[in-house]
Amino acid sequence: MRVSVIGGGTITNDEADRAEAVGRELGRRGHTVVCGGLGGTMEAVCRGAKEAGGTTIGILPGDRRTAANEHVDIPIATGLAHARNALVPMNGDAIIALAGGVGTLSEIGFAGIYDRPIVGLETHDIAGVEIETVETPTAAVDAVEGALE
Repeated sequence: MRVSVIGGGTITNDEADRAEAVGRELGRRGHTVVCGGLGGTMEAVCRGAKEAGGTTIGILPGDRRTAANEHVDIPIATGLAHARNALVPMNGDAIIALAGGVGTLSEIGFAGIYDRPIVGLETHDIAGVEIETVETPTAAVDAVEGALE
């Protein structure tokens, strides 16, 4: 399945380690990672997925595919700036939301609009949005798999 992983573009070392572990687990299980294709969470999750033999898709805000981080297999240039945040959750079967700011919040909102299962790992708690909260990267991948069975 395709799993959209969303989170901040500027993150701490702990957040990068967590995102990379999510990517490794998704890659190890044969799932494709969909993300925004740039740095921070996006780069870390792609790095982890690639280390585990996975495939990565980056949906970029600009008009240059070359702007993608080095771990993106399939860069998709949109030219939409932040409006591309609608496309990241739309192209996943489920969402794993990590720590982030308002961009992450908008992607969580779109995930709710598109009725995608959302699993949260150290992310926002939003009234009215169903987010299954988990404690580990492995539990996050278990939860998205379970949501789609």
